[in-house]
Amino acid sequence: MNYRREYEIAFVGLKPGDHNFTYQIEDKFFAHYGEQDFTNCHAEVKLLLEKNNGFMMLKFDIGGTADVNCDRCGNPIHLHLWDEFKIIVKLVDEPEKMNETEEDPDVYYISKGESHLHLEDWIYEFVNLSIPVQKACGEDEEGNSQCNPEVLEKLRKMEEDVNKAENPIWKGLDKFKENLE
Repeated sequence: MNYRREYEIAFVGLKPGDHNFTYQIEDKFFAHYGEQDFTNCHAEVKLLLEKNNGFMMLKFDIGGTADVNCDRCGNPIHLHLWDEFKIIVKLVDEPEKMNETEEDPDVYYISKGESHLHLEDWIYEFVNLSIPVQKACGEDEEGNSQCNPEVLEKLRKMEEDVNKAENPIWKGLDKFKENLE
């Protein structure tokens, strides 16, 4: 099966009602999109497609795991992915015009003449949205950070150095501070 066709659904042949699809997403899926902020992705995308006359409701359930690096210390983190997303796909005569003016990001228009739904970009977007923006090592049972202690110490020292250094730009503002008191 052609790789891109694996993520297409020929919805014309589907009867009205609910249809389930499952996709296994791994690192090779993302090669088409370039380098990612994660590796070792093993995501399962479950799609519930509810076909109706003139529109379809799509519900994507994302689950699985991916490896990322901690934003604070650089340690590897093994994340569990979980999220769900819904999209309404409407069949219209002028989909380009409708997509340009639509303000709701969960509504998408396709031509009444279309026969296939192309899911690849949605799957890419939803797996990426399942990964937190801020990635940090968690805390242990006692509330202590699991970040690399050596890196945290270096960051603390750098912060001290910045606080100690006097910036000549701000030196003249001391005069105003004294006048306010």
